[in-house]
Amino acid sequence: MARYTEASCRLCRREGEKLFLKGERCYTNKCAISRRAYAPGQHGQNKKKLSEYGLQLREKQKARRFYGVLESQFRKYFEMALKTKGVTGENLLKILESRLDNVVYRLGLAMSRPEARQLVRHSHFTVNGKKVNIPSYLLKVGDVIAVTDKSKSSPKFKAMLDATNGRLVPKWLEFDAENLTGKVVAQPSREDIDLPISEHLIVELYSK
Repeated sequence: MARYTEASCRLCRREGEKLFLKGERCYTNKCAISRRAYAPGQHGQNKKKLSEYGLQLREKQKARRFYGVLESQFRKYFEMALKTKGVTGENLLKILESRLDNVVYRLGLAMSRPEARQLVRHSHFTVNGKKVNIPSYLLKVGDVIAVTDKSKSSPKFKAMLDATNGRLVPKWLEFDAENLTGKVVAQPSREDIDLPISEHLIVELYSK
């Protein structure tokens, strides 16, 4: 599958937002957007007024990059949201939040979503007792996520928990730090999703 392989910090600078793609580095003064708060490239410092379409496109790209989703998959999620009862934009964000890699990140078991994606691919987690190595796996209410027994003894996860200690776990999730397990106790509400995304612009873009 195609995947962005260039410098992650360029994506943050392009969107003008911290996308938290580099883990701990994003919280320090080494963060690229803190030092160069303008778009990358030769003309990055030239501010341009975006058209309506430009604003909608940038919002869609920002959402994609927050969650690390390719265009075809993002479009698929939008179509799922469109068919689901409720507000389409909010449905879209709820689907994105329900991805296994995002839930691993939200539980504090990874420093960033890209790291969570890698850990899932390397089979460090189970869902309802079965190993799952698909980052896009969509979790449902009642699903239990756990670090595998073999991975629990890894010093990596102890260091991870020490580094993420203090990060608030959203109320739609439960986390047992002692057993390294989490549970989806409810669907995320819009108020639970703390990302600066104007989802109505994405809906407007895809509705054209």
